[in-house]
Amino acid sequence: MNIKKVFFKLAVLLILGSYGQSYAQKQSDLKWAKDGNSYYQVKESGIVAISLPKNEEKIILDPSFLYANANKGIGAIKDFEISADGTKILLYTNSKKVWRYETRGDYFVADLKTKEMIKIGKDRPASSLMFAKFSPDGNKVAYVSKHNIYVDDLNTRSTKALTSDGTDRMINGTFDWVYEEEFDCRDGFRWSPDGATIAYWQLDARDIRNFLMINNTDSIYSFNIPVEYPKVGQNPSACKVGIVDINTATTKWLAVPGDQIQHYIPRMEWIPNSNEVILQQLNREQNESKLFVADANSGAVKNIYTETDKAWIDVGQGWNWVNGGKEFLWSTEKDGWRHQYRISKDGKKESLITKGDYDVIETALVDEKNNLLYFMASPDNATQKYLYKTKLSGGGKAEMVTPSILPGTHNYEISPNGLFARHSYSSGTVPPITEWMKLTTLNPFTMEGSITNQLGRIRAQKNPVEFFKVTTEDGVTMDGWMKKPDNFDRTKKYPVVFYVYGEPASQTVTDTYGAGRNFLYNGDMAKDGYIYISVENRGAPAPKGREWRKSIYKNIGTLNIRDQAMAAKKIMEWPFVDKDRIAVWGWSGGGSSTLNLLFQYPEIYKTGVAIAAVANQLTYDNVYQERYMGSPLKTTDAYVKGSPISHAKNLKGNLLYIHGTGDDNVHYQNAEMLVNELIRYGKIFQMMSYPNRTHSISEGDGTFQHLSLTYTDFLKKNCPPGGK
Repeated sequence: MNIKKVFFKLAVLLILGSYGQSYAQKQSDLKWAKDGNSYYQVKESGIVAISLPKNEEKIILDPSFLYANANKGIGAIKDFEISADGTKILLYTNSKKVWRYETRGDYFVADLKTKEMIKIGKDRPASSLMFAKFSPDGNKVAYVSKHNIYVDDLNTRSTKALTSDGTDRMINGTFDWVYEEEFDCRDGFRWSPDGATIAYWQLDARDIRNFLMINNTDSIYSFNIPVEYPKVGQNPSACKVGIVDINTATTKWLAVPGDQIQHYIPRMEWIPNSNEVILQQLNREQNESKLFVADANSGAVKNIYTETDKAWIDVGQGWNWVNGGKEFLWSTEKDGWRHQYRISKDGKKESLITKGDYDVIETALVDEKNNLLYFMASPDNATQKYLYKTKLSGGGKAEMVTPSILPGTHNYEISPNGLFARHSYSSGTVPPITEWMKLTTLNPFTMEGSITNQLGRIRAQKNPVEFFKVTTEDGVTMDGWMKKPDNFDRTKKYPVVFYVYGEPASQTVTDTYGAGRNFLYNGDMAKDGYIYISVENRGAPAPKGREWRKSIYKNIGTLNIRDQAMAAKKIMEWPFVDKDRIAVWGWSGGGSSTLNLLFQYPEIYKTGVAIAAVANQLTYDNVYQERYMGSPLKTTDAYVKGSPISHAKNLKGNLLYIHGTGDDNVHYQNAEMLVNELIRYGKIFQMMSYPNRTHSISEGDGTFQHLSLTYTDFLKKNCPPGGK
């Protein structure tokens, strides 16, 4: 369940992707120069290099160059890459969406020396190129088109096909639907350090069945829209990694052990300055992870590191290499916390770098020169995020870099040399603000632009969101936020609307700007007199340790639902809460949670709005659902128990169910299966179908406005606002 776009602009992230996964593709507008003393950006003045700390701009690609070549079909620049020697720029333009992101388009090379504009893949169909990138020497560009890999020689202006067996279902250099959705895999090939070969994935999806969506509105006769989609219990695509020689176009396949169908390879890259490849392999149940090092010449592989878990093992974030490629950093939860380990290339030596009872949320920078590892963590508050540093050699104590006077959520984009950083900050009461700083001194470049000065200009909110903790009768302490009504009167009783997600893909309770705001409500909930609340159940990917996150294993639809309900039960004891006006809503995985809460705890929740929900877990994709619910080949009991359709007969309250008929992620069949169950048991409910809309329900004129009006009208009628 790869998430992506809904909750204010953050939660806009929750729906576009999968019903559960939170691998939102983050693309910064910041591209660091190799030396780390400057960065590149696209501006109206073209592509510019901005030097630090004075922010002096130098034009690298003048817009007049682009205008002079406009007749070649260059559109707006979506992305760019500068060659290692700085003499060429690879421009990505005319982009088209492939499922979630615009990863297909046209590429051009601007040669800054010769002042030529070279179209890449000139004989390929328009907007069909994917993931084009320079060879290490900058003289070639490789790319994928129609599931084959090609390379253009910029000197001879020739094109060579490196693979020729690509079809709709034989996929070279990129991925199928489920790898993209659940493993965040899109770019499927890597240049070798010497530029002589390319390592690439091949997925054989010929045995994956199509799910057929129906389009009833775009022609007089309806037609099918097939989506290659492996559901729970169905085999995945066969996957392997090959090394193709640029000169001969011959491929040598790596001899990775294990059945190619019953194993996944979600991560792979070259080891720096070598002719070796490292990759991560997961078994079908995703509870065993193996790292293999492969010799690109012979194809022989060696298992250097193995990890097992009683639940699941997360896909690696990648490898950070140190000590001249002899060691790498790897993240694991094997000691109960997500920590960074330093491991030798042969796997025989390892040392813990981030020691302590806290989770590393993500790595910010490996600064080998200064023996430092920068990382994001929040040991004392799982709703927040701060920058820490510790000794890269291990044995050091984590030191907080972020000023403690700025509680909330921080992000840092650090230069490769560890000198500069773009620091972004927000909290539940502070809108996103940014400063440039010198990391070694933590001083902003200008006092006027410093975060502290910007904070001084921000007006205090009259009715800020409040963060709280609630402990259930099961002894589970949960984080939450609450937005009270304007002019709140403690002597009155108000309705409560809960916002829920509840699955292992995303947090809802974070100390970020947007917490407490209902992006779907047409109006102002606080002004109208609602209490708006979200609480974070076990299983959410909060930095609270392995046990918190993985307690939900085989318990989606049960444990998370009980946590939410027991928290609501405690909240209902608050004197200003109206027990008879309790509502809940959610999208995607949150829609599933909403249904389960209404059905399993009808004495608590009187009204619910479920959007794009998985009503039957057996209809969702195999990678996500099998990861968190175990193998359905052994038993489907947990799937059935956790599915809303198993509890639909218990509906007593008011339900509005919303789904797009063109949802390629959570299929519309979920809505129809649920409707059948509700009909069987004589349950009255309301439903809104959006023709041909996807998981985001965002396509078409007026769609979002209509969705917002529908949601708000239903809520007001069935859970009236205002204090009593």
